Amino acid sequence: MQRTLPPQQATSDTGLLARLTPSPEQTRVLKALWPYVWPHDRPDLRRTVLWSLVLILIAKLVTVTVPYTLKWATDALVAATGGNVPSSEQIAWLAGAPVLASVVYGASRILMTLLVQMREGMFAKVAMHAVRKLALSTFEHMHRLSLRFHLEKKTGGLTRVLERGRAGIENISRMALMTLIPTIVEFVLIIGVCAIEFDWRYIVTIITMIVAYLWFTVKATDWRLQIRRTMNDSDTDANTKAVDSLLNYETVKYFGAELREASRYDHSMAAYEKASIKTYTSLAVLNAGQAVVFTVALTICLVMAANDVISGQHTVGHFAMVNLLMLQLFMPLNFMGMVYREIKQGLTDIERMMDVLDQQPEVSDRPGAKPLQVSGGSIRFENVRFAYDPERVILKDVSFDVPAGKMVAIVGPSGAGKSTIARILLRFYDVSGGRVTIDGQDLRDVTQLSLRAAIGVVPQDTVLFNDTIFYNIKYGRADATDAEVYAAAKMAQIDDFVTALPDGYNTMVGERGLKLSGGEKQRVAIARTILKGPPILILDEATSALDSHTEKEIQDALDQVSRDRTTVVIAHRLSTIIHADVILVLRDGALVEQGTHADLIARDGLYASLWSRQRQAEKAREELAHALEEAVASGALRAGQTS
Repeated sequence: MQRTLPPQQATSDTGLLARLTPSPEQTRVLKALWPYVWPHDRPDLRRTVLWSLVLILIAKLVTVTVPYTLKWATDALVAATGGNVPSSEQIAWLAGAPVLASVVYGASRILMTLLVQMREGMFAKVAMHAVRKLALSTFEHMHRLSLRFHLEKKTGGLTRVLERGRAGIENISRMALMTLIPTIVEFVLIIGVCAIEFDWRYIVTIITMIVAYLWFTVKATDWRLQIRRTMNDSDTDANTKAVDSLLNYETVKYFGAELREASRYDHSMAAYEKASIKTYTSLAVLNAGQAVVFTVALTICLVMAANDVISGQHTVGHFAMVNLLMLQLFMPLNFMGMVYREIKQGLTDIERMMDVLDQQPEVSDRPGAKPLQVSGGSIRFENVRFAYDPERVILKDVSFDVPAGKMVAIVGPSGAGKSTIARILLRFYDVSGGRVTIDGQDLRDVTQLSLRAAIGVVPQDTVLFNDTIFYNIKYGRADATDAEVYAAAKMAQIDDFVTALPDGYNTMVGERGLKLSGGEKQRVAIARTILKGPPILILDEATSALDSHTEKEIQDALDQVSRDRTTVVIAHRLSTIIHADVILVLRDGALVEQGTHADLIARDGLYASLWSRQRQAEKAREELAHALEEAVASGALRAGQTS
């Protein structure tokens, strides 16, 4: 007769099933993860997965024979001794069957352990291959994402997402195949053994214990996951603040903000500490509850087995067997909380990685996009409109030409849209209206890789890799020879400086190149651009942060680089672009003037006004420097006070 569950139990079981059933988001993650665990291009790894499953089955069959060997040994001992101290006549017999059963018991446990370790060793190749491939896919995708995405995200947070995602992939792949599937197989086999060797009471007790154990584990683990999420968020926040603060080390020092930064970091760490304490406390609650549920079921089974032995229904060996069966069941059950937690946490971590993978690049190659073919390098902006935000238009119907091999300078007040033009030319953003062409080819119709291969950039703020000077110069062209690297350094006027260093070209430049001065970093940037050898060059305020003496040296190097190349100069100091073929003057995103330096001065418009202000500022600086020199010469000031 079929018995219906009481309402409370039915609700509880439904809740348990609901929690154990993956959510739509988790199902999406599992589907995305499957091709990495079962890679279609790696038949060797697929065979490894199949062999791992075979070993799981063999190992679990060996596992359920272990209680049988203990039963046989126990029954043999009882039969030989009658439960008393063996007599001299029984000792010889005891060297036989009971000892053999004991040896088989020990051999079974050794074989079980060896099979488990062999299986885990084999599957490590599959798990780590999945980790590597998915992490690589995410890393490559991060580089494909547009500039806006990286400007809005914090680098420390992104690296943490990648790091946790890698750990999540490994945990899920190993936990699912190495722990979850074997545990389910073991549950089924143990219940089967109980059906053969014992009666329905043991089966009901074990199944009830498993359901209660899993219900409590799921409830407690869900509670702990909320705490874990808070802890991870605090950890990510602390890590982001640490990275951000250390990258801005000099700024922190400028403003004496060490205590302020420490306070911000400690605030995040305090939240992490609080959540961590809750994590450990909740773990104690979880372990205690699991132990109570299991021990109650074990006690019930042992009481029933003892009564069965006393009543003659079972042997003493059955008593030992049910004890070992339950203890063997406890080991995988004890892992279930960890398995559920790690899989759930892994799914959460991978979900965040998948969120990054789901981000679509704002700028992408069109289907059928062809490589850019540069014949001369002429650039044309035709009625270009652009806005980072629809409510704030940056460029308003801007049109101009940069003839092949000529230099065009772009000037204007801050916020006029000068650097935006460079970003559009590099296609970090697509225009909202109009079009941009190089040698008649719309930038949206060519591949981004070929476009950026044709353009060299010397930015205002050069950021170098934390590697050697040689590596940073060679970054311009990975297949360059050593001789070509040295030649580029000489042309950029940095070779003498580098060779005078103790480690020469093997000198480490530090994080973001902070071990080098501004002028030295600019020369490295120029050298790698020379090595790249692009037909089009963008100089984005490349000398605006340098002193006058260094600016003159860098400008000489830039003049050499830009010779016979189509060059777009975004300038702050107008004295550096007076020889440009054409000067474009922007104001509020609109092109208001264009012409040569002489033409614009004669026009007496915005450019002439900017020129006049800069000349006055430079004249004031020169007069101050001259006055200081005279004061030193006359003895009114000591030389050490001029700084």
